[in-house]
Amino acid sequence: MTETDLMVYATQFGFVEGLFLDATGSERAGYSGRLVPGSLVMSIAEGLIISGGAIAGTGIAYLGADVQVKGPTFVNDTLQVVAEVVEARMTSAGDRGIVTTRNEVFNQDEQIVMVYTPTRMIRAEHVDD
Repeated sequence: MTETDLMVYATQFGFVEGLFLDATGSERAGYSGRLVPGSLVMSIAEGLIISGGAIAGTGIAYLGADVQVKGPTFVNDTLQVVAEVVEARMTSAGDRGIVTTRNEVFNQDEQIVMVYTPTRMIRAEHVDD
């Protein structure tokens, strides 16, 4: 998670709050580093899931997610995601399914910083986009 990631996200999407824009804002809130918004953490995690290849070329619709922030993420943290399929079923169309995963996001110290459970509609077979 780089300083550039944070600044582009914060300014592009309106997270223009001292908590995210400067170190003293984070410190005043009791954090020991530059805090990163949970929505950016989830966006990065989703990018890691998609670019990892397991679901690339299968997406039809993102149907929602339960998101729980378990701990802070800071600038210069390194994130990884472990995903486990917790529910899957075919739709009546037969060419697609509904899949729910439990995605745990860890920092470089192997601490869980987020758990989210997205539900997606995906193709039954991979298609090159």
